[in-house]
Amino acid sequence: MLNKLAASELVLNDDGSVYHLNLLPEDIADKIILVGDPDRVPKVSKYFDKVEIKKNKREFYTHTGTLRGERISVMSTGIGTENIDIVMNELDALVNIDLKQKEFKTEHKSLELFRMGTCGSVNPDVQVDNMLVTQNVVGLDGLMHFYQDYHFENEFSKQFFDKFPYEKIKPMLYFSEWSEELGELYKDAKYHGNTATFPGFYAPQGRQLRLKALDEKFLENLNDLGITNFEMETSAIYAFSKLLGHKAITVNNVIANRRRGEFSSDHHTSEKNLIEWVLERIVN
Repeated sequence: MLNKLAASELVLNDDGSVYHLNLLPEDIADKIILVGDPDRVPKVSKYFDKVEIKKNKREFYTHTGTLRGERISVMSTGIGTENIDIVMNELDALVNIDLKQKEFKTEHKSLELFRMGTCGSVNPDVQVDNMLVTQNVVGLDGLMHFYQDYHFENEFSKQFFDKFPYEKIKPMLYFSEWSEELGELYKDAKYHGNTATFPGFYAPQGRQLRLKALDEKFLENLNDLGITNFEMETSAIYAFSKLLGHKAITVNNVIANRRRGEFSSDHHTSEKNLIEWVLERIVN
């Protein structure tokens, strides 16, 4: 490997900030809350003692300030693991690459990443408007197969992969798990579960408009394989954290139970409860 990264490998803006996130190293804290929706960023940062930095580019909005005296950031990622590919690589670059010299730093910094989002459940016993923490996750999007060094295996992954019935999709699967250390902060969540991360909102999640989904019983079959809930980002967040040496946890509010056909009657209140519940535990 060359000592320096080529300009085409690590793309920077004119002010030296990373290309998509539009951030400099001093713009982020070591604890970062990741949300999908840019509109959720100010809903989180309004609880901060103060907000020192507000930056955005495209769907990536970042607020950094203090919470009970501790520095913290909240950032929107947009939807999907393809955006997480950008977010995780550029966050890591901010703390582990000398952007001016375009060289890897000799000392590694580990970020603490807290995904705060919403999800649907495939388990009929899971009640809406409750917190669900992801312990194991399976990605059905194939992203990590583009990375040379990624491999993860535990009891959940082995059992799931062996029993997964859809041969066309099977080569895309990859697995990861939470940071146990961060999981301790949320051990009082009503639910801890196994999450499936999907590469789309419609057929991958069993929805059918003019196009038919692969299998009308897809979600039901996933539940039979031990899946509790589904969303669109966690597999990549957890997998990149394993590869890059960061810590990650996903706390989702269940706003839909697809098996029972239920949706939260007041998801705005549900979202507010999620934000307050996560923030209460994020700073000691």
